[in-house]
Amino acid sequence: GESLKEVLTRARFEDLASKTLQKTMVPIVNVLEDADLTAEDIDDVVLVGGSTRIPYVRKLLKDFFGNSKINTEVNPDEAVAIGAAI
Repeated sequence: GESLKEVLTRARFEDLASKTLQKTMVPIVNVLEDADLTAEDIDDVVLVGGSTRIPYVRKLLKDFFGNSKINTEVNPDEAVAIGAAI
């Protein structure tokens, strides 16, 4: 087979992935609507999982919930592993 080597900057990645990543907000909006809540009603958003390391994902969540509500203190890998173990 052939190898492919390509340099992908963060800006280019965000440009390519932004529409897809913005779609991840739809379930969040739906859950809040189903629970008759707003983003202002949420006290703390704990980010777990690998995709929460993507700066654009964090930006989307910070823009939606507010910067002070985003909790990045939890190790995403450990949280997922503990959740799977339970």
